Amino acid sequence: MIRSHLAHLTVKGTLVLMAGLPLAVHASSPLIVVEDLGGASALPYYEALHLQPSGDAPARSPIPTPQLPVTPADEAAMLPVRSAKLTPGIVARRVIEAPGLRPFVIVGDDDLSRAWLQGRAASLRERGAVGLVVNVETMQALEQLRALAPCVPLAPVAGDELAERLGLRYYPALISATAIEQ
Repeated sequence: MIRSHLAHLTVKGTLVLMAGLPLAVHASSPLIVVEDLGGASALPYYEALHLQPSGDAPARSPIPTPQLPVTPADEAAMLPVRSAKLTPGIVARRVIEAPGLRPFVIVGDDDLSRAWLQGRAASLRERGAVGLVVNVETMQALEQLRALAPCVPLAPVAGDELAERLGLRYYPALISATAIEQ
């Protein structure tokens, strides 16, 4: 029960991280006013909230964001990962529309996935892809997959819910903003 809950949280967290990445790129962009129709400035209301230091106030240090440690011990507790709805096989290419989705791969601990991952490691690195390992038994097997594509972060994740949402039955697969392919 706990392992299933951890896997469920891992899948959701991974998807949230991938979905939020494109927004982070635009966070530092300057504000562009397209049209100003007049009216009263809202600045006094924001200043009353003291959200940003004024010009004469000393700069405050940023609030540290808590980091969840990801150690081999944490991952080992999640293993084995088994996804009953996903098996190795041929993935027919199809077009999807998921603007802003960071490319990610779905692989398992099998011969097809190992060859696929090793053959596409450079391309996956260039695209900034991350990987979900949906069928893996041991920490040693996970580390062997990571060694095939050291530039692609791989995390063990139960993939049944993801498979349902994507209409996917087979892996290895690359999911990008525009397609699901092998």
